[in-house]
Amino acid sequence: RVHQLLLERKARELQRGGVTLFAPERTAIEPETEVAPDSVVHADVALLGTCRIGTGSTLHQGVWMRNSAVGQDSVIEPYSVLDGATVGNGCRVGPFARLRPGTVLGDGARVGNFVEVKNSRLGKRAKANHLAYVGDAEVGDGANIGAGAVTCNFDGEQKHRTEIGEGAFIGSDTMLVAPVRVGAGATTGAGSVITRDVPDGALAVERSPQRTVPGWAEHRAEEAVQRAEADCPQ
Repeated sequence: RVHQLLLERKARELQRGGVTLFAPERTAIEPETEVAPDSVVHADVALLGTCRIGTGSTLHQGVWMRNSAVGQDSVIEPYSVLDGATVGNGCRVGPFARLRPGTVLGDGARVGNFVEVKNSRLGKRAKANHLAYVGDAEVGDGANIGAGAVTCNFDGEQKHRTEIGEGAFIGSDTMLVAPVRVGAGATTGAGSVITRDVPDGALAVERSPQRTVPGWAEHRAEEAVQRAEADCPQ
C-alpha cells in the first residue's frame, strides 16, 4: 500500500508539472524518475529507477523502462523495453524493440520493430528498422541496417566489436562476423556473411551461385504419383 501511495503521489506531481498521463492509475512511475513538461505517457507504462524523459516525448502503451534516458521530441512505440539505454532527441523506437544496457542512440536515430540493441552506439539518423540484432557495435551517422542483419559478436569465448561507418548500407540478412569493419559509404549484399573488413565505398557480396532447375514442379508431381502407385499396388 505504501508503494502504491508513492506511485499515486508521483503521478499527481507530474500532472501538476505539465505531463499528460492518460491513465495514471495504470502507470508505474517511481519517485526518482523525471519527466519533463509537455511529454505524454500512455497507459500501462512503467518507468523504474532513475529514468529521464525529455520535453515533448511520447511513451506509448506498454513501454517498460529502467534507468534509461529519452531526449526531447522522441517517440517510444508500444511494448518497447529500455534497460540502461540512452535515446537522443527526435528518435523513434519500436514497437516491440529492446534496448539493452550500454545502448546509445544519436539524435534522429530509428530502431524499429523486433530489433535488439546491446552495448552499441547508433549515430545520428542511423536506422535499424526491422528484425535485427546489433550487439557490441559502433554504427556511424546515417547508416542503414537491413532486416534480419546480425552482428555476430560472440565466438563462444569472447565478445568482439563491429564497426559500421557513416552512410554504410547493410543489406538484409547480412551476418557481420566480429571483429569486422564496414567502411563509410560501403554496402553489403543481402544474405552475405562478412568475415573480412570492407573498405570505404566498396560493395561486399558473399553468396553461392544460384542454381535454377527447369521443370522442377512437374518432376516432383511425377515422383509423387510414382510413390502413390508403389504404396497402393493394384
